[in-house]
Amino acid sequence: MTRPRIRVAAYVIRHRAVPEVLVFDHVGMPEAGTQVPAGRVKSGEDAEEAVLREVAEETGLLTAAVVRQIAVEDKPHPDTGQARRTTFFFLQASAETPDAWDHYVNGDGDDAGLTFTCRFLPLPLKEPLADDQDAWLGHIDPRWTTGTGDSQ
Repeated sequence: MTRPRIRVAAYVIRHRAVPEVLVFDHVGMPEAGTQVPAGRVKSGEDAEEAVLREVAEETGLLTAAVVRQIAVEDKPHPDTGQARRTTFFFLQASAETPDAWDHYVNGDGDDAGLTFTCRFLPLPLKEPLADDQDAWLGHIDPRWTTGTGDSQ
């Protein structure tokens, strides 16, 4: 049996008039869909370190704070079928965090050279995220369930 790729995903929540979740889109790659920050856990890194790193790498946001772990999901990659184990985290962002921005990814990782358009969307979401990444939002607050059809 193949060992799953160990990953993390972040629900970065900002509270204003209504709660909002941070999402991004790949500039020039609409087929990737709207996503939350997520990625692999590096060797020697714990999951909380990894989720903060992924948020910083993919959005440039350095001030988000981990509140708690939400869920662990075993689900294959939608394109490759590769086994993945993703730990979802609830993070909090300041109400003063900008509404939207573009972030150019530096470094040498998989996303290096890409530009992500980041923004906050009100909860509950009107549309599911790519790869059903929104499936666990209801575990933070039941009112935030998107209604993707998943029964988690």
